[in-house]
Amino acid sequence: MINVDIRPETESDFTAIYEVNRLAFGQASEANLVELLRSGDSFIPELSLVATFEQKIVGHILFTKIKIINEDGSEYESLALAPMAVVPDLQKQGIGGQLIVSGLAKARALGFASVIVLGHEHYYPKFGFVPAKRWNIQSPFEVPSDVFMAIELVEDGLKGVSGTVVYPKAFEMV
Repeated sequence: MINVDIRPETESDFTAIYEVNRLAFGQASEANLVELLRSGDSFIPELSLVATFEQKIVGHILFTKIKIINEDGSEYESLALAPMAVVPDLQKQGIGGQLIVSGLAKARALGFASVIVLGHEHYYPKFGFVPAKRWNIQSPFEVPSDVFMAIELVEDGLKGVSGTVVYPKAFEMV
């Protein structure tokens, strides 16, 4: 495991964050998504975190505001974890896990009650994520239920919450 320093992004990090996401995903879609989300009202600067190793940005994680809307129109605020990226040559070294743990702690400290992720069904449960169907929370698009997950950051953070997740428009643009 490589220990990294984790801190909120700064404007001078934008180019490096773009490159980390482009390299990690092998395409520019997620890197472009970060840039689009950064300019929207769902963006929370304290929840765009970078991992540095030897003074170089090697990882990035972003949490943005989302809504969960149920059938009667009631809205609940939550966060989306997307994307999370680590440069390819340092993947599987624990950097992503450190980003997730730090990000969840920061989100909790900022008063958020829950996080939603669309991700690997064997990776995210290590951090406490479980299928969102437990709370009758659905994805806005067709995905297997075991990859659409949620975590409560506080006790009963999703109690009484159900419905369909509504992502920021930026997610539709990439």
